Amino acid sequence: MASMVDLERVVVLLGGFPALAGADLRLEAGEAVLLQGPNGAGKTTLLRLCAGLLRVESGHAVVCGVDLGADRQGVRRHVGYAGHRSMLYDELSVAENIDFWGDAAGVSHDERRLAADRLGVEPRLLDVPVSRLSAGQRRRTSLAITAARRPSLWLLDEPHAGLDQAGRDVVDTLIGDATEAGASVLVASHELDRVRDSVVRTVTVAGGRVLEGSVERAVGSVR
Repeated sequence: MASMVDLERVVVLLGGFPALAGADLRLEAGEAVLLQGPNGAGKTTLLRLCAGLLRVESGHAVVCGVDLGADRQGVRRHVGYAGHRSMLYDELSVAENIDFWGDAAGVSHDERRLAADRLGVEPRLLDVPVSRLSAGQRRRTSLAITAARRPSLWLLDEPHAGLDQAGRDVVDTLIGDATEAGASVLVASHELDRVRDSVVRTVTVAGGRVLEGSVERAVGSVR
């Protein structure tokens, strides 16, 4: 299998502090991996690094075949990142946000609307400014944009947060469908019991390092 993420001794500095301090991680195509660890351990930094949003200070980092040390922007067309901050424009409507990011990714109008329907973004919300959405509605909109892009690598940071039970079930289905289609998923979550059934292994992030010794095979029904 081709490697989707290949990190070796990666260091990332935030404000001069090593948020990642020699991290190693390998993620294969079609694999879903759960990142667990306490707040401040480096999980979000790791996801943002893989999304091309943070600079590699030292080490080797290749994501989707792109060397992040040489071309951070080049990886962005291959990945879908849904983080704590939705990356939505508050002054634009839901539809305008979906269309903005859809245009940037070359996604058709039909694919955008299908993704919005699938994530439960109600038609009545399409003309509503994002600033007026609830946390759950923002999360659904952000995930719809990610799903519409059909990325090779899904980077999900607490994807169930703010969602009702139906929305949380949709996220689980999205993870399974993504890996079945050959994409890879890297998901950071504190909801370990829920997410473990959707992944093939779990690794712990602590002190800016990925502890490979913590790898566990999932015991649930892996898609």
